[in-house]
Amino acid sequence: MRKFFKFIGYTLLALLGVVLIYCVLNYHADIPLAELQPKYTNAESEFMDLDDMKIHYRDEGSAQDSVPVVLVHGTSSFLQTWDAWTQTLLPTHRVIRLDLPGFALTGPTKTNDYSMSFYTKTLHNFLQKLKVNQCYLAGNSLGGAIAWEYALAYPNEVKKLILVDAGGYPMKKIGEGNIGFKIAQIPVLRNIMSVVTPRSLVEKSLKGTYGDASKVTDELIQKYYDMVLREGNRDALVARFSTKKFKNEDYLRIKTITVPTLIIWGELDRLIPTENAQKFHEDLPNDTLIIYKGVGHVPMEEEPYKTGQDILIFLTKK
Repeated sequence: MRKFFKFIGYTLLALLGVVLIYCVLNYHADIPLAELQPKYTNAESEFMDLDDMKIHYRDEGSAQDSVPVVLVHGTSSFLQTWDAWTQTLLPTHRVIRLDLPGFALTGPTKTNDYSMSFYTKTLHNFLQKLKVNQCYLAGNSLGGAIAWEYALAYPNEVKKLILVDAGGYPMKKIGEGNIGFKIAQIPVLRNIMSVVTPRSLVEKSLKGTYGDASKVTDELIQKYYDMVLREGNRDALVARFSTKKFKNEDYLRIKTITVPTLIIWGELDRLIPTENAQKFHEDLPNDTLIIYKGVGHVPMEEEPYKTGQDILIFLTKK
């Protein structure tokens, strides 16, 4: 029996040693904002002082357009996820997009609050400061959940709503196909992720997010990796995943939305399944549903032309 316990002890020590070596080899310090700004800002980039935050955003197109298109990204993403849509929309629309608090160049909040109510209020304050009283509002994933929450809280401020693989309904499996999201569901592992974040983890997560992994370039992987490592963002992500999620009854409120809505979804979305797209379609009586074959969780990145053209049609439709 003593030999058995010795064997178990040595095995545990060996495993601990392997874990420690892995952590040492994959440790990466936070990257200061000043180091990332030259790489990921351009002439259109601005930083808004709002509620003790500096929100990175771009406001492009005619300032005379009083009803702009507002684009809200998802978890661990950034405003550049909408680059292709922006180019499609700019000839006819003013386009506003931002890095949400806790992500990309905006970075963490001082309050460590990443609740849906916080995001909804922050988006409202952000738009009010830009003197935007009504908009076309589009959101992907977490951004989609924020968008429909915003439409409920401020129905007169949303002219049309676009939900792109949006969060909101209960799911049996969370983060299926995305190793980063799976790890984030486990408290101990997600705490380790705040200091140990291998580039390979970001690569696997991103490839699991796309329907066609061959479209994931080294440049795209590096961009996502850099944004994750932005100073404070990993701690913010841990806090975000620790925040209370939707209750099962919360989704019932979706049925009360009356804003004209377009729902677009990737057929191969392994994070939020297409059955959730059907739920939005059933609960929103005046909506349109488009599902793109061979596409994953971020259709605006993976099929920018097709999705962009469908958005234009929806926005111009009376």
